[in-house]
Amino acid sequence: MHRQDLNDMLAFMAVARERSFTKAAAKLGTSQSTLSHTIRQLEQRLGLRLLMRTTRNVSPTDAGERLLRTLAPSIHDIEREVDAMMELRDKPSGVVRLTLSDHAFDWIAWPKLAPTLKEYPDIKVEFSIDNGFRDIIEERLDAGVRLGESVDKDMVAVRISPDWRLVAVASPAYLKSSSPIETPQDLVAHNCMNHRQSRSGGLYAWEFEKNGRDLRVRVEGQLTFSSSLAMVGAAISGLGIAYVPENLVTDALASGQLVQVLDAWSPMFSGYYLYYPSRRQHSPAFAVIVEALRQDV
Repeated sequence: MHRQDLNDMLAFMAVARERSFTKAAAKLGTSQSTLSHTIRQLEQRLGLRLLMRTTRNVSPTDAGERLLRTLAPSIHDIEREVDAMMELRDKPSGVVRLTLSDHAFDWIAWPKLAPTLKEYPDIKVEFSIDNGFRDIIEERLDAGVRLGESVDKDMVAVRISPDWRLVAVASPAYLKSSSPIETPQDLVAHNCMNHRQSRSGGLYAWEFEKNGRDLRVRVEGQLTFSSSLAMVGAAISGLGIAYVPENLVTDALASGQLVQVLDAWSPMFSGYYLYYPSRRQHSPAFAVIVEALRQDV
């Protein structure tokens, strides 16, 4: 069947259902004369009279009724399938790939996304938990999470967390058996936990700031981790000093399991931002994830 034949049969169905060329033409967005010409051409090609025309109404002939009964179920199935596809288009679904640190995942991303994912079961999220910087374009990731100061200028940046700071903590037992810690330089004589950057392989130099003075200290110690979460348990066990996000040790500080040192030197960071390329076409599923993570300010 040619496409024109199908279009003409759809025009015939409209007239047969409406029992009026005027109403059918309005529904199809065409003129009455054009519609009448279309039906005549269809009848000529089939060699059959499909419609009875009077001055008052239009009704299908026996051949027209048979054609209508044949066409109607198939067209109905097609229309129903198209409607279902349109619902699928408007219903967020698909995979969203994110890279972020363990701290950003545990503190911000998961608490916000867990209820959202229950609401949208067709959205799948792939989390790449990595404390290093990733090239989201090259690695075909949808977005990443970094501190605001680290986001490239050509990226869209959406704040997803408040500002936060790193704090140096240790168990009371460790501090009791070691030398006093009054300045960051005193840390070189202590058993400090290093944090290895997973992508570069280097060790993080502890950053401090006081009265506008920035200071970095290369520490040494028995333990090296690639996760801030693991450092907390080690510090509680008395195995040295950890430098971790403050929110990870709030309960341990309140209970006395840990004690903070160098409080006046602990710097604030500019919070986490979700970043992604401005020129990339994003799915409705991605828009749901962005909105769920967005920080209220």
